[in-house]
Amino acid sequence: RRRCSLKDAVNEALRYWVAHVHDTHYIMGSVLGPHPFPQIVRDFQSVIGNETKKQYEELEGKLPEAVVACIGGGSNAMGMFYPFVHDEEVALYGVEAAGKGVHTEQHAATLTKGSVGVLHGSMMYLLQNEEGQIQEAHSISAGLDYPGVGPEHSLLKDIGRVSYHSITDDEALEAFQLLTKKEGIIPALESSHAVAYALKLAPQMKKDEGLVICLSGRGDKDVESIKRYMEEV
Repeated sequence: RRRCSLKDAVNEALRYWVAHVHDTHYIMGSVLGPHPFPQIVRDFQSVIGNETKKQYEELEGKLPEAVVACIGGGSNAMGMFYPFVHDEEVALYGVEAAGKGVHTEQHAATLTKGSVGVLHGSMMYLLQNEEGQIQEAHSISAGLDYPGVGPEHSLLKDIGRVSYHSITDDEALEAFQLLTKKEGIIPALESSHAVAYALKLAPQMKKDEGLVICLSGRGDKDVESIKRYMEEV
């Protein structure tokens, strides 16, 4: 309510649901919350990865060597990654928001800097202090501004199946501008984090290797935010 962040939205949804359980359904938009909500959202979102996998194989006759997606709560990344989880030859990269830098307290790099705790009914990696109080997350992107991450992402980190990295506000903005200028595609600020990491990853790959980036939204909604941010810098 105070910051209008994703955490605040989930807080309000859960609060209302618990108080009106007899005539209210709780519908979560990310792979968060108590079981079975993370699994339900994952399965619905998997249409992203299933279509990508099918179409890439039709085009290239093989699977991509790498798949990159941004991650806040983790729904679009889980939807993209899940169909590839058992394809060990495909490297999976989740990209968190480093905000002003992971060396500061203004970031949302939960898997990079967080520790295990419980939030909104799930055990997951969280941004929390020594007393277990949830810390504020920060990102130029509202969709990545969450102090936790889905429990399945937490598992994928622990078993080493997905490699998680972080991108700063400035790096995401540079990627946003580059993709817009070069391809005429205006990515969402969330997706711009994935684009920024892909720009770092691509030079390390061979020319015949394939890299897929999940563009999870349009950037039209972010134009005013970007304008304000650039005026402040």
